[in-house]
Amino acid sequence: MRPDAHGEDGTLLYNEWDYKRRHYRKNWCVLREVDVAPGDPAFIDATLARYAVQVGQLRRTFEMLRGEDRWLKKQSDGDDIDLDAVITAFSDMRSGMELPARLFQRRHKAERDIAVMFMVDMSGSTKGWINDAERESLVMLSEALDVLGDRYAIYGFSGITRKRCEIFRIKRFSDRYDDTVRRRIAGIQPQDYTRMGVAIRHLTALLNAVDARTKLLITLSDGKPDDYSDNYRGEYGIEDTRQALMEAHRDGIHPFCITIDREAREYLPRMYGAVNYAVIEEAARLPLKVADVYRRLTT
Repeated sequence: MRPDAHGEDGTLLYNEWDYKRRHYRKNWCVLREVDVAPGDPAFIDATLARYAVQVGQLRRTFEMLRGEDRWLKKQSDGDDIDLDAVITAFSDMRSGMELPARLFQRRHKAERDIAVMFMVDMSGSTKGWINDAERESLVMLSEALDVLGDRYAIYGFSGITRKRCEIFRIKRFSDRYDDTVRRRIAGIQPQDYTRMGVAIRHLTALLNAVDARTKLLITLSDGKPDDYSDNYRGEYGIEDTRQALMEAHRDGIHPFCITIDREAREYLPRMYGAVNYAVIEEAARLPLKVADVYRRLTT
C-alpha cells in the first residue's frame, strides 16, 4: 500500500492493519528513509578472503545462469532436427496426414527480467553473530549478482513505536555495487525493534515503481514482528505483517523469508504460506543459504 500522506518533515504515513477491528488504522505509522552510516571496509575485505572459494563458485554459477540457453521445439527452421517432432510426424504420415513443416529446434537465449528487493532485519536482536552473518550474506550475494546483472536493491528496517519507523538505504535499484555500497553493507548495525508491516508496505511501493516481469521481496530476519508498544507484539504484529504481504502479492510481488529463528515454523506459515520461507538452524550457514535460495527462486 502506498503512503497516504507526507509529513511536514519529509516523513511518510502508512496505514496499519488491525485484525481485531478488521480495518486499517489510517495514517498510523510514521516512516523515514535514512542512509546507513558507512562502516569499516576491512569487514568487506575479511569476508571476501574468508569466503573466496564460495564467492568464486557463486560467480561461475551465476555466469551460467546469465547465459543459459534453452531449446525451442517444433520450429520451421533451426539449429538441429527436433527428433520428437520427426517421430510424431512419421506417425502422422502413416495415418495419412500431411507432413508438418515444423521439424526443427533452435537455441534461444533466455532473457532475465527480474527485480529483487532485499529487506534486512536491523532490529536489536540481530546483535553479534547474526548481524555479521547478514552482512556476509549481502557481500557474497552482491559480488555474485554483479556478474549476473539482475536488478536488486537492499534496504534495512527497524524502529521503535509507530511514530519512529525507519528504512535504511543500503543500495537502491539505480546504485552500482561500488565502494560506497560496500561500506554501507559494512555499516549495517542493530537498531531497535521489528515493526515489519510498514517496512513491507514501503518497499512494496519502491518495487512497484520498477518495470520487471518478475519481482521478489526477500526478507532476512531473526524473529517475528515485534515492537516496544502499540500492542504490536504477538498476534497483532503477525496479522499486520500477513496483510502487508498479501498486499504485495496482489501487486504481483513474490515474498520470501529467510530466517534463523528456530521458532519460525510456528508463525511463518501464517505470514508467508507453507513454502515461501526457509529456516536456517545456525547463523554461520546464512551466507551460503541466501545465495542458494536466490538461485532457486530466480531460475
